[in-house]
Amino acid sequence: MRAQHNTYISPPRHLSLSDRLADLAVDALIDEADLSPKPALVDRRSNGAHQDLHVGLMHASALSLWPAFKEIAAAALEIREIGQPLREAVGRIGREGEAAMMRTTQGVNTHRGAIWALGLLVAAAALDEDDLTPGGLSLRAAKLALIEDRNVPSQRLSHGSEVARKYGAIGAREQAQLGFPAVIQLGLPQLHRSRATGNGEQNARLDALLAIMTTLSDTCVLYRAGEEGLAAMQNGARRVLEAGGSASLAGRRCLNELDRQLLSLNASPGGAADLLAACLFIDCLEPALGNLSRNV
Repeated sequence: MRAQHNTYISPPRHLSLSDRLADLAVDALIDEADLSPKPALVDRRSNGAHQDLHVGLMHASALSLWPAFKEIAAAALEIREIGQPLREAVGRIGREGEAAMMRTTQGVNTHRGAIWALGLLVAAAALDEDDLTPGGLSLRAAKLALIEDRNVPSQRLSHGSEVARKYGAIGAREQAQLGFPAVIQLGLPQLHRSRATGNGEQNARLDALLAIMTTLSDTCVLYRAGEEGLAAMQNGARRVLEAGGSASLAGRRCLNELDRQLLSLNASPGGAADLLAACLFIDCLEPALGNLSRNV
């Protein structure tokens, strides 16, 4: 099943809300992986700045997360309120999903950040199917993210959290706790503006990714290429949009230059890619689920 921004095929009636939310989360991850040409990221053209990733592995990783997304939605439907029990259920299920992902990819971190972002948004959607607006979803997700998970292993420290601490950057955790500002304030508005030009869905999605990149303190880029890489990403993305976006000839030339520059720095904007998946998930929810009744 695949939801598009302007056409939606109703799923089989036997699918529960948990099934449908898991489908949409996986679809968002696959759509992000397939989007091309993304600067220095895995896509249908190449492996970007990665030696251990390819688009087929990204697909397999996304599919391996379906049970976790379904279980997160089911937990939210059962608990029905934002609080410690739901936060710790989402954390536990997310860690189990990450372990399943790592088994599928033989230890390659493909979607760790996306599990966090999409897991929170799946829970937020399940908590209130009558409010699937970006503002409502991001507020519920932020409230959930602000609750401490007391069961996080004490030795658990990701590259993203290390870099966020070193550079004082806003990492994936803080993005969620703030209500995903890179998505709500930049990615989604740019997606809608670029769609309105009629230049195609792929170009609109590329522009949304670039809008996220213009201000994001992408910890993946910081880890690989430091502040030089981050400045190259932000300034290069801004140049593409100022030149007319990915649908224009001038914008596409700037996009190609950004790709070359980030590859030369070995800088892959994986944090921006995770947030694009979150953007695509939020964007599809109302068309996909707005007229369907809740059914666990």
